[in-house]
Amino acid sequence: MKLDFIELGNLSIATANMRGKGRDPDVADLMPSIRARGVLVPLLVRPNPIPSGVEGCAEGRYEIVAGRRRFTAVNAVAREGGAVRPIPCAILDEGDDADALEASMLENLARVQPDEVSQWEAFVALVKAGRSVEEVADSFGFEPRAVKRILALGNLLPRIRSLYRGGDIDAGTVCHLTLASKSQQKSWLALFDDQGAYCPTGHQLKAWLFGGTAIAVKHALFDTEEAKLATVSDLFGEDSFFADADAFWSAQMAAIEARKADYLAAGWSDVVIMARGDWFRSWDYAHAGKRKGGRIYVEVRESGEVSFHEGFVTTKEAKRLSGGGGSGEGDTVLAKPVRPEVSGPLNAYIDLHRHAAVRADLAGHGGVALRAMLAHVIAGADLWRVDVEGQRAPKEDIAESVETSSAETAFDRKRRAVLGVLGFDEEAPTVTGRPLSRPPFAPLFARLLDLPDPVVLEIVAIVMGETLQAGSEAVEMIGLHLGTDMRQHWRADAAFFDQLRDREVLLAIVGEVAGQEVAAANAGEKGKALKAIVADCLEGANGRTKAEPWVPQWMAFPPSAYTSRGGVGSVKSARRVAHELAVPAAHEPAAEDEQPLAA
Repeated sequence: MKLDFIELGNLSIATANMRGKGRDPDVADLMPSIRARGVLVPLLVRPNPIPSGVEGCAEGRYEIVAGRRRFTAVNAVAREGGAVRPIPCAILDEGDDADALEASMLENLARVQPDEVSQWEAFVALVKAGRSVEEVADSFGFEPRAVKRILALGNLLPRIRSLYRGGDIDAGTVCHLTLASKSQQKSWLALFDDQGAYCPTGHQLKAWLFGGTAIAVKHALFDTEEAKLATVSDLFGEDSFFADADAFWSAQMAAIEARKADYLAAGWSDVVIMARGDWFRSWDYAHAGKRKGGRIYVEVRESGEVSFHEGFVTTKEAKRLSGGGGSGEGDTVLAKPVRPEVSGPLNAYIDLHRHAAVRADLAGHGGVALRAMLAHVIAGADLWRVDVEGQRAPKEDIAESVETSSAETAFDRKRRAVLGVLGFDEEAPTVTGRPLSRPPFAPLFARLLDLPDPVVLEIVAIVMGETLQAGSEAVEMIGLHLGTDMRQHWRADAAFFDQLRDREVLLAIVGEVAGQEVAAANAGEKGKALKAIVADCLEGANGRTKAEPWVPQWMAFPPSAYTSRGGVGSVKSARRVAHELAVPAAHEPAAEDEQPLAA
């Protein structure tokens, strides 16, 4: 490598430059310095190859490997008529495309993080130029797994990469599309282009790709290598998935039948394979050993996971057999129950005193109490009823709008981190347990005791978010306290405009985003035209001045209505909150009469 000063006209952008594609970059920040002092940091260049089939390089001409923004700024100064001096350049040796591309990436990564698509294309080019995944990872400080992820994204159809680069699809959707074959990607693009079709995104996309349920390889009871079933690796998670669900279930059920034969050979009276999707409800069964007629119940989940519940009979059988036997087939007499050591009243006495002692100690340990409370919410208990907010939407487009919003994506990302910390399946829809699928309290509580307070508080926040009722006063109070700014989380989309139909409200919104003069001039227009005006102002399209980030008044904190009719749920909730805060209940003591809690 050598340094030299090269005339502007002898320089061009190299195809190996990481930022060499697309429109010219924004160089407003560089222009004052370039006008005053010229280029101070050398551009990285190499001799410019002449047309294919001719050896050597064009005399005196060079292509820029790194430094496109500086080059663009100098060209802008030249177009303004300013004086342009020869540009300082560091000249690479001829012929090494990989070195040139690597230099471009390192220069860009050290300055401004390039967009993901640029990384994908550049890493693919490096590998094609002879670099191994490990060499690329070492050069740029990535883990080899991260490089593999980027390479997987680089294998997407070019249009999908372009859609992501343009912000038309989100990162979660792109990650799931890496699991798709080329034909599946084409089918998905056809749905994306069809305005009347439902195009799956986010987590729904994974189910669409695998025909309903994505079955993880880790759930297989059989040797996956020996079975030679096609699998697809999720480079953005820890799992691989079976490409053919029918082939998986054929092999899985054969493995279950083999396990059944082993149990019967070991002396168990029966092995019951439950219908796929049926849950083993422990309260419907009682423990019974092999010698007492206990059976094996095989629970088969739609996810492919299989659980073997050893040594159970139904509760009806247990009651009948404990009374002296029965005549039905398979009825094996259970042992007569042993008389307990204590009577029922004495047992209650013991339980109540132990309860009193524990809660007396617990009153002085808020951290333990918080963890127990959190475990109760997640795992459930007889005295607790906490439900997960289902986010039920009346229309599919509303559900999709919420699911793909930036706010829901951010919450889901944090929820998955919490699932991982607790050792739960990161594909589980919630941290908070649902009826019939709640985790046991004891191991969950033990795990929470091992975690530091900041981590526990993060888990509390996710569980609170999952159980926060939509449209409730709780949403209003928490949003007001946190100062939630909806402009940071929401943008008007097609689903919003589809539901917006009141002309009086539409005119008021036009006045907000376009000004009262525009609203007055369009007072006689139909709703469709008013919506178009609002959309153009929000986008800065069709000659309209782009409005500041905007949210409708009903969605702000605190919310308000556009008309005297009101009738908006968020406004009603906010009014109730305001009333309750302003008017203390009759039984509440005055502030000066309040006493501190006893130490």
